[in-house]
Amino acid sequence: MTSDTEYLIAAAIEGAEEIHNPLDGLVERAAADPGAPFEVLQRLAALKKDDRAAFEALRAHLKNVGCRVTALDEAIAEESGDPGRRRPTQADILIELFHSPDGTGFADLDIDAHRETWVIRSKGFRRWLARRYFEATHGAPSSEALQSALNVIEAKAHFDAPERVVHIRVGGLDDRLYLDLGDKAWRAVEISAAGWRVIANPPVRFRRAAGMQPLPAPVAGGSVETLRSFLNVRSDTDFVLVVAWALAVLRTRGPYPVLALSGEQGSAKSTFSAILRALLDPNTAPLRALPREDRDLFIAATNGHLLAFDNVSGLPAWISDTLCRLATGGGFAVRQLYTDQEEVLFDAARPVILNGIEDIVARPDLADRAVFLTLGPIPEDRRRPEQELWAAFEKERPRILGALLDAAVYGLKMLPQTRLDKLPRMADFALWATACETAFWPAGTFWTAFCGNRDEAIEEVLDADPIATAVRAIMTSRTQWTGTASDLLGTLGEVAGEAQRKARTWPDSPRALAGRLRRAATFLRRIGIEISFRREGRARARTIRISAVPENVGARPSASSAPISKTNGGKDFTADTSRTVGNDADSCSDDHWAGAVLPVRANPLKSNHLPASDDADANITHVSGREKTMPPARGCR
Repeated sequence: MTSDTEYLIAAAIEGAEEIHNPLDGLVERAAADPGAPFEVLQRLAALKKDDRAAFEALRAHLKNVGCRVTALDEAIAEESGDPGRRRPTQADILIELFHSPDGTGFADLDIDAHRETWVIRSKGFRRWLARRYFEATHGAPSSEALQSALNVIEAKAHFDAPERVVHIRVGGLDDRLYLDLGDKAWRAVEISAAGWRVIANPPVRFRRAAGMQPLPAPVAGGSVETLRSFLNVRSDTDFVLVVAWALAVLRTRGPYPVLALSGEQGSAKSTFSAILRALLDPNTAPLRALPREDRDLFIAATNGHLLAFDNVSGLPAWISDTLCRLATGGGFAVRQLYTDQEEVLFDAARPVILNGIEDIVARPDLADRAVFLTLGPIPEDRRRPEQELWAAFEKERPRILGALLDAAVYGLKMLPQTRLDKLPRMADFALWATACETAFWPAGTFWTAFCGNRDEAIEEVLDADPIATAVRAIMTSRTQWTGTASDLLGTLGEVAGEAQRKARTWPDSPRALAGRLRRAATFLRRIGIEISFRREGRARARTIRISAVPENVGARPSASSAPISKTNGGKDFTADTSRTVGNDADSCSDDHWAGAVLPVRANPLKSNHLPASDDADANITHVSGREKTMPPARGCR
């Protein structure tokens, strides 16, 4: 090549204009002008044909800056001469994928301007995917294609997507509680120390299980006393415990005390349970039979926040232990169906309601995690038709729920400064109830009711245990007993008598006796009997020592670290510390159930902030309402 030719080529190159790729900077231009991608349809169609991976990456970036990618897909299809094919794969339909800590894949879907969260393997998501595929292609996917798409989607959710916690009905984030209303718009109630409000697209993820029913939108300005007219409670202290238990259900974590209801036929135990279930976690099957194995209980706990078991006649040992774990939080592991090695894991706590004619909780470990209520019979002239009762409840349900939310707001504000001198077994529940109580009642109301209920539970459980009863009998005439388990088994047998020794509940070996003593030791200690196990002598023989401890060892701890203030015109608050078991425990047992207002003794549950109980909740600050003044804390520091 001559030098003149080289010079001419170099000059031509230098004088030529630089040619830019029209796709460079397209994302930035689309952020400012959503119509920019539609101006380069030919280049986008060519990129889609020549380099599909690069096209999909560019399409994802365009979607993130607000480009209408569905319309863009249609325009590209028309440009390439294939208008019938807009979105070629099922995987392109998804909005956002993620997985839960146990590895379950989820998809967030934008539907009608709100977010819905679905399990990828659920029937609902499968139907939604098939419908969207039909909308995109005007055809039905084959079963093989749909299954392949689900496999790929699930793999992406597990390996390529973030991890998020998924809740059912109640969730929490950053010192805020969220209550899923379960409606078609997937709204939730946000509860904070500043107030509560109904919001769309809450920051926590909820899933919807089969049978879940919607809650009504709560209404501010209601009174928790309205709930009392729908529940067959026999005393003020029982009602305090019911409200405290209901407030615990609104928390996203346990412990949740088991609510154990007992009473004769016709005491409205099932209605009592169904009312609480409808108020807090409504379901198409609100009351269920007690499960027969761990797997059934695991499934129920996975698909509902509140569990209610109806007409329980007895608790087997295995389910009593399982309910203990469910109350305070514990793990469950069951083998996955059709596999030899895979397990399905569940680690959470759930509130539980049990109702039955008899005192169904007999084991001390479960009794220590329970709240006991005995419902009285309802006279025939005080009964209400079920249809009338439920119609009245549905009318009041939004305001009752609003009143509970008011108390939860107050509890979130007071909880950081709430203290108890001594913590009971269900410490977090006691602290939460104490933090919330002064939204309704004077300080110390809950603690008095709770301690009285626990004292009654101790007596009932010990009376139902033949070993504990025999131990109490031998310690009535002595202050100490020491010996081996074999010796003690013989001594207790002499006290109990032949009929008791032959009963199935009597331990058949010294080892079984030691286990029964360890189980009853906590409750025996509270009535002044201490049991210890030790090895003594050179032979290190195992001995059991039973001692009568001073009465003040098991004394009840005080309600809070500050004295209770006098309220209601300077009158001291005095609550009935006994649980209503006997027929004479409360003379106005059925009046609240009948909805009547009678001139009975002054109500110790009357608000310590307002003169009328109907306005007991009006001092709670609402985001949803007018500005109100938060009452000062009482009895806590």
